[in-house]
Amino acid sequence: MDLKIESKEVNGIGVIVLEGEVDVYTAPKLKSRLIDMVDEGKYNIVIDLQKVEFMDSSGLGVLVGGLKRVKSHQGSISLVITQENILKIFRITGLVKVFPIFSSEEEAISSLKG
Repeated sequence: MDLKIESKEVNGIGVIVLEGEVDVYTAPKLKSRLIDMVDEGKYNIVIDLQKVEFMDSSGLGVLVGGLKRVKSHQGSISLVITQENILKIFRITGLVKVFPIFSSEEEAISSLKG
């Protein structure tokens, strides 16, 4: 399974929509997109994981690395997760305490605006 990455900007906030699997083979693609977004000056980013079927530790590593990158610019990364199997990974690893998690893209974007 491949990873589709769509990125856009909503009210100055970078949004990355993922579809597929984030694993050791596809994580570098996500990392590259995140770095590009930060290089473009977008430090508040929403990553939509609603269509992600699988994520392994390399995917989590990319998200944590991205978070460190935006935090150095006083930014943040919010996640949109609706699937229980993906949410479970974040609970088990304790990353629910690190990333704000929302059930919709709109919710995540409005949390960053205010």
